[in-house]
Amino acid sequence: MNHDKIAVVDFGGQFCHLIATKIRKLEVLAEIKDPNDPLESFLEYKGIVLSGSPALASAGEGSQFTEGLIDLPLPVIGFCFGHQEIAKHYGGQVEFTAREYGYAKLHIHQQAEIFHGLGPEEQVWMSHGDSVTRLGEGFIELASSTIGDDREPHRNAAIAHPGLKRYGFQYHPEVDDTVHGSEMLANFVFRICGCRPTWKIDDYVAEQVEAIRREVGDRSVFLLASGGVDSTVTARLIDRALGASRLQLLHIDNGLMRKGESRRVVDRFREYGMGDNLHFIDASETFLQALAGVTEPERKRQIIGTTFIDVFNSEAQRLDLEGFMLGQGTIYPDTIETGGTKHADVIKTHHNRVDVVEQMIAQGKVIEPLRELYKSEVRELGKQLEISDDLLYRHPFPGPGLGIRVLCAAEGEPEGYDPEGAGARLTPILEPAGLEGMLLPIRSVGVKADLRSYEFPVLLHGRGAEWQTLTTLTGRICQEVPGVNRGIYNLLDEIPVEAKVQPGGITRARLDLLRELDQLVMDGLRRHGLMADIWQCPTVLVPLEINGMGRELVVLRPILSERGMTAAPAPLPEALLDELRQAVQDFPDVSGLAIDVTSKPPSTIEWE
Repeated sequence: MNHDKIAVVDFGGQFCHLIATKIRKLEVLAEIKDPNDPLESFLEYKGIVLSGSPALASAGEGSQFTEGLIDLPLPVIGFCFGHQEIAKHYGGQVEFTAREYGYAKLHIHQQAEIFHGLGPEEQVWMSHGDSVTRLGEGFIELASSTIGDDREPHRNAAIAHPGLKRYGFQYHPEVDDTVHGSEMLANFVFRICGCRPTWKIDDYVAEQVEAIRREVGDRSVFLLASGGVDSTVTARLIDRALGASRLQLLHIDNGLMRKGESRRVVDRFREYGMGDNLHFIDASETFLQALAGVTEPERKRQIIGTTFIDVFNSEAQRLDLEGFMLGQGTIYPDTIETGGTKHADVIKTHHNRVDVVEQMIAQGKVIEPLRELYKSEVRELGKQLEISDDLLYRHPFPGPGLGIRVLCAAEGEPEGYDPEGAGARLTPILEPAGLEGMLLPIRSVGVKADLRSYEFPVLLHGRGAEWQTLTTLTGRICQEVPGVNRGIYNLLDEIPVEAKVQPGGITRARLDLLRELDQLVMDGLRRHGLMADIWQCPTVLVPLEINGMGRELVVLRPILSERGMTAAPAPLPEALLDELRQAVQDFPDVSGLAIDVTSKPPSTIEWE
């Protein structure tokens, strides 16, 4: 059957594949296209979506795409960068003006087919620096946006030329945080492009089984099995495709696991009948030696990923499995955040995307059946493979493990640290709410307008602050204070007045401390019935002495998310926070306790 199709043009935005995923959930086939594909290759589609990008349209970056693409006689809609390119193409102007990150309120001024069935105000999700400041002939402003209650409207948040069927959204309707984004996509796909919902995903497992058989051929697979959702679903899928005799699994204890995690992983695979094919090695000392003295996050990630492959190759040789393909539970966020598409920026290198793995992929030695999926789709697939909900809905745990939750620092204050300059900008934002803020002398990874940031967090303090106030002000701070991409809120009674870096790297002692603290947090979430409500809750060690005490600031990072591409900070009940306040006092190295109140973007879920 010939399906109606939508082309999604990939300019390197973090959410490009999510656009295609959301359209396919409407039962319309969506395919990713390169902006430099031949013009005639787009004519088989019913409409075109232009994705976001790390490029700045105002500077002319990223605009070298196939000539005539936007002029095709097809409906075209653009999101973020794509929106700006449409405006420019038809005589509008784009400038680098007001930044917006996170939740925004969309104020719809004119009804249009693209907003059919929606109300006058909608919650949307922003991540941009450029803005459309002037429209070309025939274009109209459909909506403006605001963040918070006291800011001027951001103009041209949605634009249209109904006659040409050209539309632009400054925000991202494809992310779950745009509440009615799927309805907006459906309006474009069905009402404007006239597509029919004929593409089904019911046969996805069967399709993947056949794809695995074609890709593997007469070879076998040696799968790196962390025991998480992704690797377990991958194992079951490959097992169904090839049979147990052609699948071997390797679980590596890298010393960066949670307390007792490796033992639970081995037991779990045995419960699923894969114990006979599961191999285990404790390589913790190998990983700790490789990471000794390393402080830079990207370097840590590269080392962890490379060491995984070194251990894998050593074990493959020992077990006489050298001709086997490497199997990995890689999912799409791992690829896009590593800059794994042509136009994407590197946010952070995932352990399964280090250089040696990329070389093996190019040589056809790696199989990753889930590489195009998000976490929510992996869970749907796991249900079809009859994997139990207690595993499918466990909190995600990163491949580098606690290695990216133990922050490391060199001697002295980091380059660019300017507490006085930041303080002057923080005061007018925080003072009306009865809060104060202190720039911390440590950096964390973030993502702003599809670009990697490596900037400073702000520690907010002031008793009794409401959660909405904290998250709103943190959003403003990350937009208005240069060099800041994260805000955390002090949970202890003592007012923080001084923070001093404690130089050091990853050590067994610091990892053991984090394991105990992480266990306290996980047990607390279970005790209060929050494991299903909170999508993930990293506990982070930040090497800071506060007010001359301790050497480790403990940060809680509870978040709400669906796919991990965007995330909202989640409040914890006061009863649980009281328990944790009391518990951390038993650890002499702990200097403070705080909770992360930043969305993704502008921060990432993990600190590194």
